[in-house]
Amino acid sequence: MKLTWLGTAAFVLESGDLKILFDPFLQLSGGETAVSAEEFARYDTIFVTHCHFDHLYEAEELLSEGENNNTVFCTKQCCDTLERFLEDTSNVACIRPGQTYDIFDDRCGAEPSHPAPGNPGHVRIGVLRGRHIDFRYRYIFDTLSPGRVLRYAGNLPFLYWANRIFKEAGQIVAFDIRAEKREILILGSLALHPEETYPENVDVLVLPYQGNNDLPARAREVLSRIRPKSVILSHFDNAFPPMSRTVDLRPLKRLLENEFPQIKVVKPSAFKAIEL
Repeated sequence: MKLTWLGTAAFVLESGDLKILFDPFLQLSGGETAVSAEEFARYDTIFVTHCHFDHLYEAEELLSEGENNNTVFCTKQCCDTLERFLEDTSNVACIRPGQTYDIFDDRCGAEPSHPAPGNPGHVRIGVLRGRHIDFRYRYIFDTLSPGRVLRYAGNLPFLYWANRIFKEAGQIVAFDIRAEKREILILGSLALHPEETYPENVDVLVLPYQGNNDLPARAREVLSRIRPKSVILSHFDNAFPPMSRTVDLRPLKRLLENEFPQIKVVKPSAFKAIEL
């Protein structure tokens, strides 16, 4: 089984010949991860954690092209947003916490031939309630510095429009994934819902690391509750300047060394598969 980071919060999970894409994003001019729409178009099964443009916009582009048999699994808020752009929403599946999806490699044939749970080509995805990290005005002001705003002024009209249209509206989910006798928890943002029961001691926690000026403290809260065996970082890159920036990971490294030395942490490289 493999997990490949494509930039921002986008990952591809591979089990056997099955490939599932999570949170395809839109990269703007000046972004540091050179991923193309053609790369995202390779995947038929797409799961989205929430409706912000950096998680959903590219899914809308894929569906509107109408050339691929893409199916997007997303929250009701995402479904409503996609309806504003798409004439045909038959390939959009609204999901909600508590649901579980069994995804199979279509090449395995009819249902009786589907691989059993735990075997390559069978991925089980549970939907959990999530929560978005709280934005802080200081973080916004630090990120939108005058110099960066001037440098990336060409991106501002789109960012203004996208932030008005692609709203999370409190609907954010996490994905509890079981495949090949491994458990992976993918978060949509660096926060946990206070009333959700999350799995503990998962094999891999995909941890988005961006959103405010208190990232180590927010990470401590998540790690203390989940206690994962390993962490793969996401969303630490600069994909849509001037609203994003490359995050300094040194404070997180110190936190992990001092308080969670047993957790293995991986900073992924774009397009380089990680064997699980």
